[in-house]
Amino acid sequence: MVTTSGQRFVLAAVFTACFAAISPVAARAQSSISFSGGASIDPKQVYAGVAWESPDLGGRFRLRPGIDGGFGDGLRLGTINLDLVVKFPLGQTGWSLIQGGGPTITISKFTGEFEAAPREIHAGGSYLFGFQNDNGFFAEFRVGGGNYVPQLKIGVGWAVEIK
Repeated sequence: MVTTSGQRFVLAAVFTACFAAISPVAARAQSSISFSGGASIDPKQVYAGVAWESPDLGGRFRLRPGIDGGFGDGLRLGTINLDLVVKFPLGQTGWSLIQGGGPTITISKFTGEFEAAPREIHAGGSYLFGFQNDNGFFAEFRVGGGNYVPQLKIGVGWAVEIK
């Protein structure tokens, strides 16, 4: 027979285990806003942008919509990206490999001698590859395809968690 103090201990242990099992767990991954800048090839431009990244959606997948503004090569580009990204932690280093991609919409406006031409809207897609540190710093490469979608973007930036 179990003593009364033993019964209390077992009851307390079961209650604690049940409470821990049904309590919400703090999310490891929070949503964030990232600010980035860099250069693109074809067209040759510099760009700056901002993106929002969702918390994990069923595993390591996240949504990352963003908008960039590119300037140079006789062209101004506004690029809207809707990326589905996945992060793979690289051991205990604090770094993660980022891969993803999605549709891209560009709004183009010529400058210089063709400035009177109307704005044009084009669609395409892009693939994203990069590395991100837990402190927020990241570097990324984006390969694009489609009319007026930059063929290669190389950039760095900083992500700030939203709590």
